[in-house]
Amino acid sequence: MPRFSIIVPVFKVQGYLHACLDSVLGQSYRDIEVIAVDDRSPDGCGAILDAYAARDERVRVLHLPENVGLGRARNAGMPHATGDYLFFLDSDDTLTPGALRALADRLDETGDPDVLVFDYARTHWWGGTRRNVLAHLLAGNTDGTFTAAERPEILDLLMVVWNKVYRRDFVEREDFTFPPGYYEDTPWTFPVLLSAERIATLDRICLYYRQRRQGSILSTTSREHFDVHEQYARVFRFVDTRPALAHWRPFLHTKMGEHCLDILSKPDRLPPSDRGEFFRRTAEMFRAHRPEGARIPAALRVLEGSYSGYLLRRQAGRAGRELGRRARQARTAAAARVARGRSALNLHRPLDPDLAVYSAFSHRGVLGDPAAIHRAARALAPHIRGVWVLAGEDEAAGLPPDTEYVLLDSPGYRRVTERATYFVNNVNWPGALVKRPGSVHVHTHQGTPLKYMGADLLDKPGARHGVDVPRMLRRADRWDYSLVANRHSELVWERAFPCHFTSLRTGSPRNDVLVGAGADSGRGVRARLGIPDGDTVVLYAPTRRDYRRGGLVERIDPARFAADLGEGHTLVVRLHPSLAGGPARGLGLSELHRRGVLVDATDEPCVQDVLLASDVLVTDYSALMFDYANLDRPIVIHADDWDAYRASRGAYVDITAEAPGHVARSYRELAWLFDSGTWRDEEAARLRSAFRDRYCEFDDGRAAERVVRTLMLGERTPDRPAGPARVPSQATARDLLIPS
Repeated sequence: MPRFSIIVPVFKVQGYLHACLDSVLGQSYRDIEVIAVDDRSPDGCGAILDAYAARDERVRVLHLPENVGLGRARNAGMPHATGDYLFFLDSDDTLTPGALRALADRLDETGDPDVLVFDYARTHWWGGTRRNVLAHLLAGNTDGTFTAAERPEILDLLMVVWNKVYRRDFVEREDFTFPPGYYEDTPWTFPVLLSAERIATLDRICLYYRQRRQGSILSTTSREHFDVHEQYARVFRFVDTRPALAHWRPFLHTKMGEHCLDILSKPDRLPPSDRGEFFRRTAEMFRAHRPEGARIPAALRVLEGSYSGYLLRRQAGRAGRELGRRARQARTAAAARVARGRSALNLHRPLDPDLAVYSAFSHRGVLGDPAAIHRAARALAPHIRGVWVLAGEDEAAGLPPDTEYVLLDSPGYRRVTERATYFVNNVNWPGALVKRPGSVHVHTHQGTPLKYMGADLLDKPGARHGVDVPRMLRRADRWDYSLVANRHSELVWERAFPCHFTSLRTGSPRNDVLVGAGADSGRGVRARLGIPDGDTVVLYAPTRRDYRRGGLVERIDPARFAADLGEGHTLVVRLHPSLAGGPARGLGLSELHRRGVLVDATDEPCVQDVLLASDVLVTDYSALMFDYANLDRPIVIHADDWDAYRASRGAYVDITAEAPGHVARSYRELAWLFDSGTWRDEEAARLRSAFRDRYCEFDDGRAAERVVRTLMLGERTPDRPAGPARVPSQATARDLLIPS
């Protein structure tokens, strides 16, 4: 008996069907059966299904004699299911890597509940991916099960069938089936969740919900949307047969009203000529099912009136929003005029020679190179007052109590930026900031550049999508000094940012802590992260991709990698900052971290701490490799999509030809490197040494001191060695940048 019976109803989806089935059959968890129901599809779906069944014995195909619709096609598949759990997967959606293993593990953890609810992400036809905004509702109760009465907020999630798996004997005992028509999920999900005695959740994205441009109910304008009324009537009839559920009627009454008004508010759902009729039917049903004594939410009271009253309220709402928008514009313009006037007055005041303003990573905190310079300034130049610019109070929450800060665009921000002499940042300052004569702007960058930056992006339209390169360069015109860790960086920045700044061969201040670090330097960080003593710590740090909207591409299944590393190893994962707030965290990291399979160090504020805690770095094309080389510890490059990455973004160095260690072109090669011990052999040491000599040439542990003494105290420091720098092109390995 398989663990999962995956029922896939199929109708006119031949363009998506391969991806759907491949996402299921390619899962590492194989204890499944797939029951594909050909709902008399007029295209090539039936033949595609038969071909899969011929190749994989886990696939069975049921060809229906006539088209019956989505709900009844699911019903047709259920009698053929033999698995412990039913999983209804729509044939244009896909499972995420590792999803079935995660579901199986969670079912085992929670003792086989009636229903397991999991997370999903919407994937749009234009390439965007968006996580379920209510994902936080799945994060609670991780240790047990509950009922809908105990956690009614579970019913606020999207009431669909495909974000849950159902214990088959529970479904058969309760005789749950799908009705015909549109919105067939409604009379399934409400009865199922209200009846379930044990519900569990999994805070992990297990499914990509495809948002099709055409072909789905949500992109169809028709009278079929009237079906929603009958589907809610079925829900109420179900509750009528279960007296114990009578207390849910007010909740369901509200949900019905909200759902119907939401359909009516969408301009692409109903034909204009039918909208009045839809409103009247909704109002009739709202009155018919109103529980005695129930309080009607203010937003639903419009259903107690007429359709003309509804239209007037909608028009008034739009008019009010437009007036509000215009008022905000007027206030903003007035505030800007006042600010410009005040700034004009303050700009006549002299600069404060003992005031420095710092920011890092778009005002996210006391981080990176600016933080290292700030610490050095407090020790070497205590008379210089250092003030940080932060985006909000959330960023300020974890700061030491003696750290002075101002919030972006606040009066305090304007006061310090109008008077400061020193500006230290690793991202460009906002465009409204005026650079005054005599001020010193120090740009630290965020690492040694591998991928194209600045003006070089003009030839890479995909990579510069959403990036205003001319505006970027205008802001870079404010730089006085650009800090570099090697001659490669010096030439890249001078090419990518053709502005009037001076390159300083200081080294990277943030890496001072890495230079000369001993084997025990990360012991405290390991203890804080819960890493067992004696474990070999493998740090996996993937970067974003420019050939995928949103930047997320899952190149490695971290659960599989952690398992393949075996006992005595701890896998630590740190995502690129641009991926940290998107769906990547829900694609397994949070859940795997909770279960102790790996350590998710994405939120660790200081990346150098994470580097110190690790024994080896595995990365694709992250600039962290240049920092990590200072530690003289092994580096492995996982470059299975190098050609695509280089073509979409551009690269100054062929990292596969001038690698800091062994290069894996596939996951199989990566696993072999670790299984065989090759990752730390003599060849790896030779490659790492050559890489470190080139890219860490100015890092000597005194970079932050050098910046403070040179730029803030006016002291002279020994010159760095001069000489030509070579930056090979991505295609020919010829000199791309020639020193002038």
